[in-house]
Amino acid sequence: LFPSFDSDVGLDPPNPRKAETSESGEEGEGGNSPLEVNSMVQIALDKGSQVSGIIRWLGFLPQIKEKMAGVELDEDKGVTGGEWLGKSYFHCAPKRGLFVRLNSCQPDRRFQSLPDAQPSLLDYGEREVLPQAPPESFPPLRNEAAVRVLRGRMKGIQGHCNSCYMDAALFSLFSCTSVLDSMLFMPFPLSDRNVQGILRDEIVNPLRRTGFVRASSVMHLREQLTDKGQCSSFTNAEKDPEEFLNLIMQQILGMEPLLKLQSGGQEQDCYCYQIFLDKQEDLVVPNVQQLVERSFLSSDLKLVEIPSCFIIQMPRFGKEYKMFSKIIPSLELDITDLLLDSPRECCLCGDVATLECLECFQDQVFAATGLKQFCSSCSRQVHSHHRRKAHKPTRLHIPEEFQRWNSRRRQPIPREKLELFAVLCIETSHYVAFVKYGPGKEHWMFFDSMADRHGGESGFNIPAVTLCPEVAKYLELPLAGLALEQPRDMDGVAKRLFCDAYMYLFQSRKMALYK
Repeated sequence: LFPSFDSDVGLDPPNPRKAETSESGEEGEGGNSPLEVNSMVQIALDKGSQVSGIIRWLGFLPQIKEKMAGVELDEDKGVTGGEWLGKSYFHCAPKRGLFVRLNSCQPDRRFQSLPDAQPSLLDYGEREVLPQAPPESFPPLRNEAAVRVLRGRMKGIQGHCNSCYMDAALFSLFSCTSVLDSMLFMPFPLSDRNVQGILRDEIVNPLRRTGFVRASSVMHLREQLTDKGQCSSFTNAEKDPEEFLNLIMQQILGMEPLLKLQSGGQEQDCYCYQIFLDKQEDLVVPNVQQLVERSFLSSDLKLVEIPSCFIIQMPRFGKEYKMFSKIIPSLELDITDLLLDSPRECCLCGDVATLECLECFQDQVFAATGLKQFCSSCSRQVHSHHRRKAHKPTRLHIPEEFQRWNSRRRQPIPREKLELFAVLCIETSHYVAFVKYGPGKEHWMFFDSMADRHGGESGFNIPAVTLCPEVAKYLELPLAGLALEQPRDMDGVAKRLFCDAYMYLFQSRKMALYK
């Protein structure tokens, strides 16, 4: 199973000692190396080329005197899935595993301090020593502070080995908002302190403090997810953000689900909500509000409670096909009419609604968008028309105390709205993120964990964060004008936001105080 190496050609004479395995990476005969299990390494092949990977096993193999390393490679350049002479020593994808002498492994230079010849990059934290002091808490970055700390090259989270799905998700969730900071501190039922510590001390705190997170820190988290999630591909394979979020929130931390939904009297919980729609002939350039309402309507769903964080996946069929060529971001998502047993407003007169008609939803006589609910008087008039006599409105539950309060004060129905704080986008299997860092329509920043690269195969990715105020220009366009905009002609990176949206993230600042 050996390829040929410059320093290791052939096998040594048999050793009568039986093979020993080591999961701890302790030094033994033939090994004085600082490398251990989970170290990231590079290995020189016979023609001068190099492969890189992660040590998954250390120990001794039959008939080999020196200490060996079982390495999971970043690419399919191996010869095994972790087996040696029919026995499994570690697990990885086929052709990703390689057994080599430990002294053939060198620390991966991509995660070492850069040479002095690169002072411009050293200034961005490549030599930063991770804090060993007790855990600190750094607030999210907003407004001027976000621009000052995050903007620039070698800023954000450094990408490596298909990590963009995780880089974009982490940057979106923690750079400019604290809505899910409970993930960093709360002792959840299944809470893994090691994962929480890595997430907080090696990723979120450095991001908020210096604006830069090294790829090795994210790889450390990916290694833990691989161990806890019993999935060997989290360190090298392409994944989707929802797969990462579901794993860390549900299986590793045991967080309470972000969403509580009800359909047909049955409650269901989830962390991310996927929009499912049949083909919509009347929607050419929809906004997120329309898509969410139609999806809830078609699935007969209601929100049991106001979520602190609402993560919504856009309608797609795989990574290639998009149902809509453009989707307009809704800076606010009005969920008032999506809430179960919550007071709602008659869409005609503004009084307290007592009936909802799903069949009136697409009737634009009443309103171009929005669910259609009526007070008793308006419902009788609407459904006296011959085209709507067959409709079957359903009765809404209105809390008695609200009916008494409203009949005295005649106040408008309070609206419950969520605020958009980030959008994940995908194009050709690469995830990037747009983050709202301030209150203005122009306060957007664009993050790409692999915006540029230094060096060839043995080099490293350069992440970048840029401001993109041009987004405001397109948010202010009338619908007809936006529909006619050619993506290739759109300014800056705005095309990515409108044409490549994969996941929208909304928050309720009010509910985040209690959850």
